Amino acid sequence: MEVAPEGTPPPEGKRASRTGRNLPLAIGVGIALGALTLLSLYTVKEIFLAVMVIFLSLGMRELTDAFKCRDIRVPFIPLATGMVVTPVAAYVWGSTAAVAAVSLTVLALMMVRMPEGADGYVRDVTAGTFLTGYLVLMGGIVALLMRPDDGDHRTVIFIAVTVASDIGGYFAGSFLGKHKLAPTISPKKTWEGVTGSALTCMVVGGWLVAWLLDGGQIWHGVLVGLAAVVTATVGDLIESMIKRDLGIKDMGTLLPGHGGVMDRLDSLVATAPVVWLLLELFVPS
Repeated sequence: MEVAPEGTPPPEGKRASRTGRNLPLAIGVGIALGALTLLSLYTVKEIFLAVMVIFLSLGMRELTDAFKCRDIRVPFIPLATGMVVTPVAAYVWGSTAAVAAVSLTVLALMMVRMPEGADGYVRDVTAGTFLTGYLVLMGGIVALLMRPDDGDHRTVIFIAVTVASDIGGYFAGSFLGKHKLAPTISPKKTWEGVTGSALTCMVVGGWLVAWLLDGGQIWHGVLVGLAAVVTATVGDLIESMIKRDLGIKDMGTLLPGHGGVMDRLDSLVATAPVVWLLLELFVPS
């Protein structure tokens, strides 16, 4: 993980955008990840499930390592086990199995931490429970989104509206952004960027829901997109709060041009439950 104050300018000689991101590199990595997502979803969905578990596990490792900056020691083995078991259980057996797997993950955390003594027990277990809800449960929800026969389409909609929020907000914020949204949390976010995110999300959501889902209407997708821009923005702000609390700039450097895995997953994990719920209400599987 990179420890530095937010807003540090890029080193000389590196091509970077107005927001400090190496845009060509970021686009290349994004295209590669998008191609992997589409290929796996529309060939063998279980491959996407495995890829998702791997990325969430990497993100979990980044967070547990970052927590050590505040002397928080989260037992990783029960978390990693829950991260594998919960999405698989949700995909194979449904929501009841997912709830059971999440509950057992929390119980395992409490048990595994006990031999290290009472000092810091509540702190470490609380952080582990946070990660269980933040990543393990969200992995299970994405698996539930994938589970129906049209789960590939539903997952594409979920990812597309979240990415649309990032892209729309990035360009609108870069070229038009003047009014800060939450300067004490994320100085680069602007109201103009959020507006660009909203418009892009609603267009992409309306089009994809009407096109991909039987019974899906444009207004269904517009509402999905509108909800996604809220959750994606909040997810990004939550990640900024975590990094500011821990005193780090990026969660890692695994994804060139993006930072760490969690720097890309933050909006996705916050958006997953809302998109799943709305699609279940609008177009029951």
